Amino acid sequence: MKKIAVLTSGGDAPGMNAAIRAVVRGAISYKLQVMGVFRGYQGLIDDDLHDMTSKSVSNIIHQGGTILKTARCKEFPTKEGRKKAFYNLRKHDIDGLVVIGGNGTFTGAKLLGEEFNFPVIGIPGTIDNDLYGTDFTIGFDTALNTVVDAVDKIRDTATAHNRLFFVEVMGRHAGFLALHSAIASGSEAVFTPEVDGDMERLYDFLRNKFKKAKSSSIVIVAEGTKEGNAITISQKVTEDFPEYDTRVSILGHIQRGGSPSPFDRVLASELGVAAVRALIAGKKAVMMGLESNKLVEVPFDDAIFKKKDLDPRMVGLVGVLSI
Repeated sequence: MKKIAVLTSGGDAPGMNAAIRAVVRGAISYKLQVMGVFRGYQGLIDDDLHDMTSKSVSNIIHQGGTILKTARCKEFPTKEGRKKAFYNLRKHDIDGLVVIGGNGTFTGAKLLGEEFNFPVIGIPGTIDNDLYGTDFTIGFDTALNTVVDAVDKIRDTATAHNRLFFVEVMGRHAGFLALHSAIASGSEAVFTPEVDGDMERLYDFLRNKFKKAKSSSIVIVAEGTKEGNAITISQKVTEDFPEYDTRVSILGHIQRGGSPSPFDRVLASELGVAAVRALIAGKKAVMMGLESNKLVEVPFDDAIFKKKDLDPRMVGLVGVLSI
């Protein structure tokens, strides 16, 4: 292992730059050359690779987004596209690749590694926190802080006007961000893609607890719930409970941006250096993760195909604390 490359792919997440920095400086500390791939897998196909030095990653640990950029790539899912990508890796004498991203990123990495027997190591970077085998993904903690800060502000106006607010957060297939932000912000109810019966629990709350003790309420809604988005849920509640003054706030892409939290910076730094060490040790087709505060290597097959479940204890907390 003399030369490696690093790329970011999929949706951006706060802390990706910290991970890039850790990979680059980790490689240099182990006497490896390192190249950055711009625009993810599209950059691999287009041969958009550039040498990186320690100076290349100076003053980026605090920045959101990704200096390497990210892009959708229609060609990489094809075998011909992956063949072009591999050709460019070998053209630059690259011996191993580090990819930072989520499920889709690792799916592409797995295929590239299998088809060309090429070492690829993954670093989990997604605000959804939905990858199996790691307690936390890079970006989740920052997004959680962003959501809680927004909900705290929304609650001020909800209380002033005795309103019922439905706040929609990201999470098309996973409710980790919704669940954790609901608990952290003291929300009265939460809708997640994984849990059935959310509407029944909300209606029970509105019929009983809200009327008795609440002057305002916050309901967190993950964008991918079975009951619909925050707008459709709010409309249904308004029809069934016309006495309540309801409002909707959709936080959108604000959740992806911002300076990464200290936790995400440390996590990204740990996983970035661990990925370099894994390549040097001859590992391939694994994602670096953190379980019970210990670094772990998770096979791509597990990270991609195994389901990471919400903690039932956390789900129950919302109902208990909404009294």
